[in-house]
Amino acid sequence: MSLPANTGLDIDTDAWCTCCVEGGIYSFMVLSTSASIDKQQHSKDSVFFRDGERMIDFVLSYVEDKDGERKQERRRLYEANLVNVGLELETEDKSESEDGKTFFVKIHAPWEVLATYADVLKVKVPFKANDIPDNSDMPMNWLSTPFRLPEHIMHPEPDYFTAPFDKSKSDFFLIDDKETFFSPSTRNRIVYYILSRCSYYRDECGDRDKKGIKRLLNNGTYTAAFPLHDSRYWTRSRDANRESDRYNLHKHWARFFCFFKEQPLNLIRKYYGEKIGIYFAWLGFYTEMLLFAAIVGTICFIYGFLTYDDNEWSKEICSEEVGGNIVMCPLCDKKCGYWKLNTTCNSSWQSHLFDNVGTVFFAIFMGIWVTLFLEFWKRRQARLEYEWDLVDFEEEQQQLQLRPEYETKCTNRKLNRITQEMEPYLPITSQCARTCLSGATVLLWISLIIACIIGVIAYRLAVYAAFASIMKDSATTNLQVVGPYITPQLATSVTASCINFVIIMILNLMYEKVAVWITDMEIPKTHLEYENKLTVKMFLFQFVNYYSSCFYVAFFKGKFVGYPGKYEYMFGSKLRNEECDPGGCLIELTTQLVIVMTGKQVWGNIQEALVPWLMNWWGSRKARNHPESLYSRWEQDHDLQGFGQLGLFDEYLEMVIQFGFITLFVASFPLAPLLALINNIIEVRVDAWKLTTQFRRPVAAKAHSIGAWQEILNGMAVLSVVTNAFIVAFTSDMIPRLVYMYAYQPEGEMNMKGYINNSLSVFNISNGLNNEYTNMFVLCRYRDYRYPSGHEKEYHHTMQFWHILAAKLAFIIIVEHVVFVVKFFVAWMIPDVPSDVRARVKRERYLVQEYLHNYEVEKLKIQLSQNTHDDSIQLKATLKKTLLIC
Repeated sequence: MSLPANTGLDIDTDAWCTCCVEGGIYSFMVLSTSASIDKQQHSKDSVFFRDGERMIDFVLSYVEDKDGERKQERRRLYEANLVNVGLELETEDKSESEDGKTFFVKIHAPWEVLATYADVLKVKVPFKANDIPDNSDMPMNWLSTPFRLPEHIMHPEPDYFTAPFDKSKSDFFLIDDKETFFSPSTRNRIVYYILSRCSYYRDECGDRDKKGIKRLLNNGTYTAAFPLHDSRYWTRSRDANRESDRYNLHKHWARFFCFFKEQPLNLIRKYYGEKIGIYFAWLGFYTEMLLFAAIVGTICFIYGFLTYDDNEWSKEICSEEVGGNIVMCPLCDKKCGYWKLNTTCNSSWQSHLFDNVGTVFFAIFMGIWVTLFLEFWKRRQARLEYEWDLVDFEEEQQQLQLRPEYETKCTNRKLNRITQEMEPYLPITSQCARTCLSGATVLLWISLIIACIIGVIAYRLAVYAAFASIMKDSATTNLQVVGPYITPQLATSVTASCINFVIIMILNLMYEKVAVWITDMEIPKTHLEYENKLTVKMFLFQFVNYYSSCFYVAFFKGKFVGYPGKYEYMFGSKLRNEECDPGGCLIELTTQLVIVMTGKQVWGNIQEALVPWLMNWWGSRKARNHPESLYSRWEQDHDLQGFGQLGLFDEYLEMVIQFGFITLFVASFPLAPLLALINNIIEVRVDAWKLTTQFRRPVAAKAHSIGAWQEILNGMAVLSVVTNAFIVAFTSDMIPRLVYMYAYQPEGEMNMKGYINNSLSVFNISNGLNNEYTNMFVLCRYRDYRYPSGHEKEYHHTMQFWHILAAKLAFIIIVEHVVFVVKFFVAWMIPDVPSDVRARVKRERYLVQEYLHNYEVEKLKIQLSQNTHDDSIQLKATLKKTLLIC
């Protein structure tokens, strides 16, 4: 076999290997190299080969280096195999690039290649215009006019009924122009499918592991592989026949001043593919639902602020008659001294803003809100599945498409019962070994997180004594404005929260690499399985990393303290377990939550926006010194940042962690949904801006849902009901106050007078604490319900303690049952798939069957008539021949 003369390449054809794909092996296509054409003739935005006709579907770039011979051989074989499967290539020499050292290989997929692989991948294409009338108009629809985008932006394509493409029935589908029939996102998805499975080895070598563009990128053979943007983001394409979707997305979507506008989801899907489109659909819907939670949370906070003056227990703490005469026992050994209760006046008032009756209502409301959010999202997702031709996609497509890495690493073969073909598989022994190693690694890293949290707790215990010693003489009261609010408890809580946040950020840098390494080691079979495994691991890491400190403050701090003379110590050390402030631990949980949640959101947005911009600015510095006309489309995109394997994954993870903050601990901070809403309004536009302006165009991918994140959100929704019930019961002082008001108020009135004195137990300092103050006072108070010294049950829990404990448990049981009953009732009442979508799906399936039936019948009629015509001609010829013989 020899190459056609017009290739202009000297390639050893015996070294070629073919990429076998369902549907056969393609014939040789023309391989074009860079001709000596003046680059000035090409538009800055040209997305075509030099002939101006063939569209560039993908671009590969490489740089020659010291290890050039081996890499050059790989590239030669790989590109030859790409040509052999039907792709057309054109190379831009390094002398024509801005840096003078980068080669660009432009790839075009002709119709035959696209049609064959569309058949293999079951790409859905239109066969009939949608004839179902759109009855989606809402009453008073004019009110939404300010939030709408132009119709051509919201709906860039007509609505059709679609069916999986069949190359043998191409005339069945609505094909007006073969060059534009498949969208650019579909074209680059098909080309990447080929690139990821094409080999770069010689037949005689037999090294089947050498396959796929991913391995070539990892070993440095190519420096980048990406599809092209269709234009610059700030101006339309100069080619009037080309669409400028990137420009439209930037103008109507990526600008911050469009924050109140709807998102052009159909245009996002058309340009970036369904996987990115479904993410922004979910993020937008989540942000819309946050609006309702933010309004209710703000009302609950305002209620706490308006009832500020009705806070009877804070008045008692702050008064000289009560709080000024109560001497509290030291909060740590040695360095901590006795202190007056009224020194915690400010923290008591602050605690009331979040610890009031409105908190209980908001905790119950959020349990119902999260159910409504998840159920309505299922309906929204079902509608998108139909509109974006994703119905039944998961089972029919992704489950049957093996990852190239799986195919190369698994040498054993077995029969697939579904496809009835031999396919690679991983032996069960190897699976078990890899799973055990993966699980052990996960446990090891989770243990490392817990160890860091224990270190922060030890810091809190050790530093509290230091702060207490420094502030013993109230030196901070000399500071203006903030001085009176700084207490040892607040200083310890704030510094510990900041240190914990720094540790979280440092550990996050390592977790991502570890999780990817573990998942790669397990060799998942499909892309879906890979993403799901990686999702679970990263979420486990992040869950423990971000929430463990909040769980400690909410459910452990102040619960295992003991009492004066018999305190509990951390792991038998000299560090005494922390006590809660007399105002309760809720304000400390609020502080922890605000610092970690706000810090993560601010740092995340800065990192997402600033880092790519700085890197792109530095990478394109040489091009800025040259005339604009010389900076080609592929060079512009090459200088942008790659979206990366975990680009979308990181975005989901960020939002799911935020979802945990506003659901798991929302009872301690009703303003959390408001902060999340503000962040998400910015997040949508920041993500849109960086995707449109700072990143190369990602390879389009299909996804019919948010994947494993859906189950994670469901699990967090259930857990949030439990955590908020426990926070109200055990972290808040709500239940002890209610028990006191209804059962222990000495005057029988429905008020909180005398609550502070009732909630503090008495200890005789001569029984074991420092005696240097014996001449001044004999008794000190501590936060608990125990009998005093001299009682027959000295320092044992009083009956009121058990009544309060019973009330807390009863509250948890009642609240959980009420919320869960409402949740399940709401979930039952709201169907996952809207009725009109269900009807449309059924009609589409009916039409597919009917039209295919009619198509086959017509085809059979034509064939029979053709056969009849041929038979009649043959009969006439036979009769004529017979007559001549006669």
